[in-house]
Amino acid sequence: FQKHEFFVDMTCEGCSNAVTRVLHKLGGVNVDIDLPNKKVCIDSEHNVDTLLETLKKTGKNASYLGEKSAQ
Repeated sequence: FQKHEFFVDMTCEGCSNAVTRVLHKLGGVNVDIDLPNKKVCIDSEHNVDTLLETLKKTGKNASYLGEKSAQ
């Protein structure tokens, strides 16, 4: 799977829960959220466009930061 990093304008636990929820509906994703830095790391076979569209469904400002190399 590719690991993608996104910026999502999250301010609270509720925001990050909403993000997790929409991504899990998509299925086949592994989500890691860094709330203080407003970053969402996603392991997924879905393409970036699909993931970004999904993130935008939360109504939050979201943008793609790039691929994260597996560590």
